[in-house]
Amino acid sequence: MAFAELLDQAGGVGLFQALQVFTVFLPSALVPLLMLVENFSAAVPSHRCWVPLLDNGTAQAGVPGALDPKDLLTVSIPPGPNREPHQCRRFRQPQWQLLDPNATAANWSEAATEPCVDGWVYDRSTFTSTVVSEWDLVCDRKGLKSMGQTIYMAGLLIGSVFWGILADRFGRKWILSWSCLQVALTNTSTIFASNFFIYCGLRFLGASGIAGIILTSMLSVVEWTTTRRRATTIAILSCSYSLGQMGLGALAFAVQDWRNLQMAISMPFFAIFLISWWLPESARWLIVTGKPEQGLQELHKVARINGHKEATKSLTIQVLMTSMKEEVASEKARGSLLELFLVPMLCRRSCIMFVTWMTADSFVQAGGRLGSVIGPLIRMTQPLLAPVVYGVLPIASSLILFFLPETRGFPLPDTMQDLENQKSAAAKGNQRQVVITESTSF
Repeated sequence: MAFAELLDQAGGVGLFQALQVFTVFLPSALVPLLMLVENFSAAVPSHRCWVPLLDNGTAQAGVPGALDPKDLLTVSIPPGPNREPHQCRRFRQPQWQLLDPNATAANWSEAATEPCVDGWVYDRSTFTSTVVSEWDLVCDRKGLKSMGQTIYMAGLLIGSVFWGILADRFGRKWILSWSCLQVALTNTSTIFASNFFIYCGLRFLGASGIAGIILTSMLSVVEWTTTRRRATTIAILSCSYSLGQMGLGALAFAVQDWRNLQMAISMPFFAIFLISWWLPESARWLIVTGKPEQGLQELHKVARINGHKEATKSLTIQVLMTSMKEEVASEKARGSLLELFLVPMLCRRSCIMFVTWMTADSFVQAGGRLGSVIGPLIRMTQPLLAPVVYGVLPIASSLILFFLPETRGFPLPDTMQDLENQKSAAAKGNQRQVVITESTSF
């Protein structure tokens, strides 16, 4: 908790925090575009089997009389469940008898049909090209689309854990910059994919990079924001995700080819990668990992940007080490991920957040990503399972949230002792409230 006091001495919230939020706002607004783009780039257009009579001009030479395309469709494609042309089967031979006004369903049988052995014809009036029409992810291959979504969500899941560990080891700035570059490279490369499986592999790498951006950008902003302004800052960043989601629909309406759409939302991350280099490393991370001199330099830089140049004199290495003594000692006695479960209070909070979402921030995000991985698979199973899972779990999660403590106005805990102190303070506050209530009940 001592770092919050150092941050106040460096000017609290000022111009630097505003510039930092604006910088992080850009990738945060674009991340939803990459996560949701397959709602448009992988849309399933109307389709039917390719048939010679309709789609091969030379095959129409033997057609009796002058028939319009509607009649040719009738004799070439059987009706589907909704009386529309079947999307996955065609007649082996033209069924001319169906042109008889008195023809009924008895005039043809399932044995007279076959799968779309020559491919499909797609309606390109809404989207000129999608991932589905590119690699024929329809009919017997329609499950590949859900598999691709599961692979993408698995990338988010693995990235949530992987980047969280690396951010603690190598710092927030490096991981944020690398994640932006990885997202730019992999998502741009998808437009050159020669088959669907290469496309899925690139999307997997891009998804893991997105997890790094979400994790490190939020973590960096929180560590550079005072307790009093933290809620406002997080609300601003949360709004950026909503703006990105709204902008995706408009962009997809204007760009109707999936490759051009993918390029439009991926290329900006090259610029974001370059812009991200101005961001300073987390001073708190530098201090607790044994780099107090660099941490002090970052604090001085922030103080100058915020217009508190006098802080460069009052904030010395002695003041810094005295204030952060407990946190540095805690880092030296650092445990493992198992401490999330070995410390009772931390275990309870971690489990509650894990269930609700379905560092330790990366672990909690992994709970949400695990739910995303399972989501497409649930839709492929029994129809009743999806509404039950999607309905029961949110209701149960809302009840579990009552067991989490209130954090408004509290600084971020830096050590296990801080958690215990918060518990003691909360207990004393409750006890004091009971005493006041009893003394005034007369």
